[in-house]
Amino acid sequence: MMQRLFLDTCTKRVAVAALGLSVGLIGMLGQAHAASGYDQSQLVYVGTQQAQIQALRFDPSTGKLAVIGPVAKGLNATWVQSDPQRPVIYAVDDDKVREGSVTAYAVDRATGALAELNRVDSNGRGTTNLSLDARSMTLLAASYDSGTVSSIALEPDGRLGVRASTMQETGSGPNQRRQASAHAHNAVVDPSGRYVLVPDLGADRVFVYGFDAAKHALLPDNGDPPRAFTAPSGSGPRHVVFGADGRFAYVITELSAEIFVLRWDAVQGRLTPVQTVSLSSPEFKGVRSGAEIVTSTDGRFVYAEDRSEDTLVVYRVDPESGELSELQRIACGGTKPWGMELDPSGKWLFVANQRSGNIAVFSVDSTSGKLAGTGATADVPTAVSVALVN
Repeated sequence: MMQRLFLDTCTKRVAVAALGLSVGLIGMLGQAHAASGYDQSQLVYVGTQQAQIQALRFDPSTGKLAVIGPVAKGLNATWVQSDPQRPVIYAVDDDKVREGSVTAYAVDRATGALAELNRVDSNGRGTTNLSLDARSMTLLAASYDSGTVSSIALEPDGRLGVRASTMQETGSGPNQRRQASAHAHNAVVDPSGRYVLVPDLGADRVFVYGFDAAKHALLPDNGDPPRAFTAPSGSGPRHVVFGADGRFAYVITELSAEIFVLRWDAVQGRLTPVQTVSLSSPEFKGVRSGAEIVTSTDGRFVYAEDRSEDTLVVYRVDPESGELSELQRIACGGTKPWGMELDPSGKWLFVANQRSGNIAVFSVDSTSGKLAGTGATADVPTAVSVALVN
C-alpha cells in the first residue's frame, strides 16, 4: 500500500513538472513569436485593375511598409473587403461584359498568401464594391454596370453562402456619358440593422431598401412615398458612411465632388438634408471628382478623397448637428486617390492612388484628427482599394 502511494506521488510530481515545462516552452515560443514582430504587423491587401490582388505588410511600430507581391491572379479584383472577425478576404470580379462574382479567400497570416475558399455569382455586371455587415453575417455587392445590388450570406468559417437577394435599380441623370442608366456604387446596412442604403451614381439617388437580417435579404422599398433620397441632379452619389451614433449619414458624390450631410431616421428609414460641403478648394476650376469617404472610430472626424486635386480633406463633426467643418487639406501621396482605409487602431490611414500606382501611409493624430504623411509608400500598379488583416 505504501509503495503504491509513493509511486502515485512520484507520478503526480512528474506530471506537474512536465506540465510546467510545457507551459514554459509555450511561453518561450510565444515570446519568440512576439519578438519576431509578426503579432504586431498588419497584412494590407490591395485590389487593382491588373487582374490581381497585391499584398503588403505594415509594421505599426515603425510605420514601415513592405511589399509581399501578387497573391491572387485571374479575376478583375478591383475591390477587396476584409472580414473583421476571421482571416478572410473577399474580392469582386469587376467584369463589364459578363456576370460578375465574389470570391472568398483564406488568409495565411504568416506569409500573406491567399487560398480560394469558394466563389458566388453576384447577379450583376461590373461588380465594383463590397461591404460586410458583421452582425447579420451578410456581404453586400454593388454592381455598377447593371445597376444591381445583391446580398450574400456568410458561413461561420467565412465561406460565401447563398446569394439571398438582388435588387434592380432604375433611373438616369443629366450626364449622358456617366448617367444614362442606374449605376449602384455602394451598399451599406444602417446602424439599426433594418435598412440598406445604396448610393446610385447614375440615378442620382440613395435608394433605401428594407433588410431582413435573419434571411440576409434586401426587401423592396414599400414606403409611401418611396424612401429613396433624391440627390441634386448630376451629382452622382458614390459612397455612404454613418456617424458613430447612427443619427447622420455622409454621402460623397463623384461627379460634383460634394459631401451631403443627411439626418437618418432609423424608424421611418428616411434621409433629410442637413448640409452640403464642397470637396474642391475655392480656386479650383477643373472637372470635379470625389472618391472615398471614411469616419474615425469615435465619429469625431470624417476623411474624404478629392481626386480632382489629389487631396485628402479632413473634417470635424459637430456632435449635435452632424455638420462638418474643414480642418485640413493634404496631398494624397500620389495621383488619383481611389480607395482608403483606417486601421482598427485609428492611428494609420492607407490611401490607394490609382493613377500613380501606389499605397501611401498617413499617421492620424487622435486628438486633432489631422493627418501627416509618413513617407511610407509601396508601388502597386492601378491600386484601387485597401483591406487590412491584423
